[in-house]
Amino acid sequence: MNVLKDKIIWVLLSLCIANATLAHHSFAVYDSSRSVTLKGVVTKWQWTNPHAYLELDVQDATGAAHHYVLEGTSINIMIRGGWRSNMIKVGDQVTAVAAPTLSGDQTGLLLEATLANGQKVEMPIPAGYIFKRTP
Repeated sequence: MNVLKDKIIWVLLSLCIANATLAHHSFAVYDSSRSVTLKGVVTKWQWTNPHAYLELDVQDATGAAHHYVLEGTSINIMIRGGWRSNMIKVGDQVTAVAAPTLSGDQTGLLLEATLANGQKVEMPIPAGYIFKRTP
């Protein structure tokens, strides 16, 4: 009986891990039909696996600040695409183009960034061509 119980637990754990792995690599939460352009001040630049994150404070037309969190791809892919951990610093003014989430919250998938020094860098997203850039 214990052997059967152990096998059932092993199968259930394996299914949970497989499901989490598949879900992790999906871009389905992002709207691929449009993009948003955000000009703001960097509050956090998280250079970590499995994904990098750029956090910006953006002022709207009324002067109210809005905090955005933009997800990048893995740093391994980013390094191959020319990104470096020291390209962005807290306090930098950057312009980011992102695919917004379908839920409409203040998060998105980072598609490209114009850095404080004027350098424009694209995020090397697998199948990134499906994300349309809109004005």
